[in-house]
Order: sequence, then structure tokens, then C-alpha cells
Amino acid sequence: MKRSRVNVIRVFRSPLDHRRGRLEAGNLVIPCALGRSGTRHAKREGDGASPVGRFGILQAFYRPDRGPRPRTGLPIRPIRPGDGWSDDVKDRRYNRLVPLPCPTGHEKMWRDDHLYDVVLDIAWNRGPIVKGRGSAIFLHLARPGFLPTEGCVAVDKRMIRRLLERIGPKTRIEIVG
Repeated sequence: MKRSRVNVIRVFRSPLDHRRGRLEAGNLVIPCALGRSGTRHAKREGDGASPVGRFGILQAFYRPDRGPRPRTGLPIRPIRPGDGWSDDVKDRRYNRLVPLPCPTGHEKMWRDDHLYDVVLDIAWNRGPIVKGRGSAIFLHLARPGFLPTEGCVAVDKRMIRRLLERIGPKTRIEIVG
């Protein structure tokens, strides 16, 4: 059965715990983890908040050694061991994919903890990029117990493929404050 694409994925913060929420993509409703500081309109680098607003989803990444290529309408590419993401405000490549080794601050995309086995690049602070407004805001896999993220949205690994099937190039993600 072919699933239709959704126009908007909405993320709602829980009234009981600002670090958790629910993600709605059409009739798919799943729990999610949010940033350790909840959600924030004025997102800054390192504040631990998930940004409030409506954003595009630029592309997906996946670890080819941890499962087959997911089905999605997004551009998708495998994560390689030499992939990083710049989070250093002094780097001219701030908030972009960078090759490793990288002399400036960055995070590794090829992780041992499985969080980035599947990653969606949320278009936060991407056009134009403003240094210090936050970097590496993704939709990725959740830690056990839905522990908070550093500012991303995270879902259970059993649900990510169902979600990806519903996402296309025109899908937006709206993080509600």
C-alpha cells in the first residue's frame, strides 16, 4: 500500500514535561523527545532548546551498516565515517556537513550510540546561516526512555521508517511552542 505524503509534521510539547512531546504526521502520532531546555523562539547555540517555528526538511541521512536505505521522498544519502557537522561559530562552514578530521568544533555523524542511524536535516538556521543561532538541529532517533536532546526532535527507532515514508520534499515540520 502506497502512503501519501503529509504537508506538515507537527510537534507539540507535553504540558507535563517540556522535554517531551508528540509528533503528528497525518494519522501517525508518536511520542518524541525535545531539547533539555524544552522549546524556544530565540534559539541560541548550546542552549539545549528545540527551535519553535515551521521549517523545511532538507534531506535525510542513514547509516548503511545499520539497516537498509529508508524509503522517503526526501533526498537521502548514506552517512560515512568521515562525516561531521560544524557547530563552531568561528568556522566558515558553521551549521553544515564537514569532512573529518576537522580542526574546529563539530559533532560526528557516524556515532556509536545509534542516535544518528537515521537523521533528517531540519532547515533551522540554514538560509541565511547566522552564527550563534544554533546548529545541527535534526530529527533523529531517541535515547532509551526518551531522554532529552541537545535541541533536536527524537523519535523511537521503530517509528522512523513509517515517518519517513510520509515525508516528501514539500513536507514542513512545525515545532509548536
